[in-house]
Amino acid sequence: MKGYVTRSAPPRADGTIEALRGLGYTTESALADLIDNSISAGAKRIDVDFHWSGGESWIAIGDDGHGMTDHDLDQAMRLAERNPLVERSSSDLGRFGMGLKTASFSQCRRLTVASRRNGNSSCLRWDLDFLANEAGGDWLLLEGPDGGSRDRIASLDQKEHGTIVLWEVLDRIVSSGFKDQDFLDLIDRVERHLGMVFHRFLDGSGPSVELRINDRKVRPWDPFLTWHPATWRSPEVPIGVGDWKVCARTYVLPHKERMTDKEFVEAGGPDGWSSQQGFYVYRGRRLLVPGSWLGLGRGRSWSKDESHRLARIQLDIPNSSDTDWKIDIRKSTAHPPVRLRDQLTRLAEDARERARRVFLHRAQSNTSVGRSEEVAPVWISKDLTSGRKYLVDRSHPAVQPLLEKGGDIAERVEAMLRVLEETIPVQRIWLDTAESGEQARSGFTSTPSSEVMQVLLVFYRNLVCLKGMSPELARKQLLATEPFDLHPDLVASLPDEVPSNNPSGTTQ
Repeated sequence: MKGYVTRSAPPRADGTIEALRGLGYTTESALADLIDNSISAGAKRIDVDFHWSGGESWIAIGDDGHGMTDHDLDQAMRLAERNPLVERSSSDLGRFGMGLKTASFSQCRRLTVASRRNGNSSCLRWDLDFLANEAGGDWLLLEGPDGGSRDRIASLDQKEHGTIVLWEVLDRIVSSGFKDQDFLDLIDRVERHLGMVFHRFLDGSGPSVELRINDRKVRPWDPFLTWHPATWRSPEVPIGVGDWKVCARTYVLPHKERMTDKEFVEAGGPDGWSSQQGFYVYRGRRLLVPGSWLGLGRGRSWSKDESHRLARIQLDIPNSSDTDWKIDIRKSTAHPPVRLRDQLTRLAEDARERARRVFLHRAQSNTSVGRSEEVAPVWISKDLTSGRKYLVDRSHPAVQPLLEKGGDIAERVEAMLRVLEETIPVQRIWLDTAESGEQARSGFTSTPSSEVMQVLLVFYRNLVCLKGMSPELARKQLLATEPFDLHPDLVASLPDEVPSNNPSGTTQ
């Protein structure tokens, strides 16, 4: 440049690539980056093949996309050959021109890419051990596969077009002490991750891709349980305008008691219920962020906690806003632009509040959904000058009749209630829930119907015999009373003729 004294300062290939290996990819996120390239190449089927052979193990990713010419492959194997600021197709899942290389280098020391287009094949490879022994530090691509690897890319010869990426010398995967079972566990982890990241390509909801691991189809994981009748969802909401515009939709997942055990486990996702709450950021239908509150919150950023674990918000952003959202090279983080943060915060506040109400209020059976009556709770929360207290509601049908008797009975009941209120193990309950991800069983959950009916009959008898209610009104009252609101079938089965107690205290 005129007026400046310059020096050419190219980096050494060996040192640069070794540094790039530490970008923080996991095996599953690295493979997702390669699958992005296959989808951008128009692939309809993508095969990920894991082959275990100890230190000679290898992984191949093959697709039936449009493939590359020799010139295209040469460009694709160069680092950052394409400027990330260049405008791209809205369906292009790439950005930095680095993913193929950095993702692969993070896992292996030998990267071979073979591609075929219009019946013509090309093959190039990076070999980090070769570069390490190159005194000049030059960026030297090798042509063709390694001598012992030709069979691993031979399937490409049967295709008119497509690409195979081959990872060998898996030093970042098959490390010291790594055994065949670890390899199998890795395959399972990769399958779960890819089923989550590409679920909108696998579920048939739009342009689809068939993804297989060792010839087994990858099942999509729907983080929003869109198929479940008890999932609440909002209409799609546009946020921002122009290149800033994102589409948002809120989901509140069903309470655990509205799902089978299998459904509940699967809905927790690869990282578990608490970790999977928050925003799900998509770019080109590909999931970037699988659950995060994105640093939003009033005063301080929200943390992930049990009470909001049912809230999940879908965000679709265009790839033209990568810079504004600070999408990183691994496509695993995103930070909302300042001008959108307030709208996103309000959206999240609504989702969190809805989720908290569902989480704290136990699931109702399908026959009771939609009831307009308020359910009378046993426990109520109050903010006192001394702090938050949890108190038994003295007007609850289980308590009020005993207190109305007055005298010694009322005094003993009141004393018992005060002891219970002062000794609630709040911290223990919170800790057990946080550690196990499980709520304490309540509401006669898993209790035999015969036992629930014994207790129910006591309250029914009190309402009819002591309160003077009609059987119909008593049943209606019980349907709006905890915990019997969760057992409408049993309440409906109560007879019009109120059974009496026998001397043993059991019902007849």
